Amino acid sequence: MYAFEIERPSTIGDAASALGHDGAQALGGGQTLIPTLKQRLAAPEKLISLTAIPEMQGVCIGDAGEVCIGGATTHATVARETAKSYPALSGLASHIGDPAVRNRGTIGGSLANNDPSACYPAAALGSGATIVTNTRKIAADDYFQGMFTTALEPGEIITEVRFPVPQKANYQKFVQPASRFALVGVFVAKYADGVRVAVTGASEDGVFRWDAAEAALSRDFSAAAIEGLTASATNLISDLHGTPAYRAHLIKVLTKRAVMAAA
Repeated sequence: MYAFEIERPSTIGDAASALGHDGAQALGGGQTLIPTLKQRLAAPEKLISLTAIPEMQGVCIGDAGEVCIGGATTHATVARETAKSYPALSGLASHIGDPAVRNRGTIGGSLANNDPSACYPAAALGSGATIVTNTRKIAADDYFQGMFTTALEPGEIITEVRFPVPQKANYQKFVQPASRFALVGVFVAKYADGVRVAVTGASEDGVFRWDAAEAALSRDFSAAAIEGLTASATNLISDLHGTPAYRAHLIKVLTKRAVMAAA
């Protein structure tokens, strides 16, 4: 590890100010950034830790009934504190990585990194969540812009994530056993105005919505509605774990499982 400075501001304003300096980078739980630094794939001069900011921690219910989660809230806390208010999100969070990762990693850090195989992007996109930063609010449909790419501007901080609670929802993940990331993960959420289906782990473009499944399930929320569909293999990942065709098959299988579990 190379030498760098670290600051732990206690307010969002102080954190934003610190990130305005050249060579500074935000640090959430560090589950991705610290290994990156060890491999010298990044070399910021100063890390600005976001874990000492009380207003960015915890879970509450908003005025509109949405589940509001502070950006510096750990996966373990999300799993514990959304168990009753949003069980599908709780189940997703409880199976991220291992206990060490769940007790250090944060929801804001995960969404800011936007790893193509991470679980939270599927929950945010599948729920139609709103990503709140220190300067604005971003709809999930506008936030995710490709592999490791988001709508965040330099120095912008995810302070909160707001999840509308669906009538029914479930997340199914086919785990890559070494990393515990999703080889493919599917989040299905049924709302009064329709169904959202978000897929992670499968595409070279990162998390995406499966439009055909959404249309079919909005008409008939049952596993049978998926039977005649085929997920496209275009732009799906090909690696030692699976071909694009294999991942396309998993998308359909996991969508059906999620619908059955939710129903």
